[in-house]
Amino acid sequence: MNIALMSNDGKKELMVQFCIAYCGILAKHKLSATKTTGQLVSSATGLPINLCLPANQGGSQQIGARISYNEIDLVLFFCDPEDLEAHSQVNEISRLCDKHMIPFATNVGTAEVLIQGLQRGDLDWRNIVNPRNQ
Repeated sequence: MNIALMSNDGKKELMVQFCIAYCGILAKHKLSATKTTGQLVSSATGLPINLCLPANQGGSQQIGARISYNEIDLVLFFCDPEDLEAHSQVNEISRLCDKHMIPFATNVGTAEVLIQGLQRGDLDWRNIVNPRNQ
């Protein structure tokens, strides 16, 4: 499956720690991320990550376009509730995920549920929606 990783500045370290904890599961999938998040995660885990532009320079739009073209199967976007400027990015990605039936987590609790479900096969229905992943 294709997984997009995004995080606001205040949650980048949490994203890195999450990816370290679930590196074994994430390694079985194709990862994309906004530039800074992707570089931090890749450096800490050694996972190969397709890097987009930085989020504030068009990276969010790149991931949004991939969502719209059904090229993403799961989005983990750790957002900082204190960062009011970043809410427009979160809202747009959330809207696109809802529109295209893509599982979306904005916090570590929900992300853990989705990652565990991914490991169990609970998200295999995405292969019906997106048959090129098979």
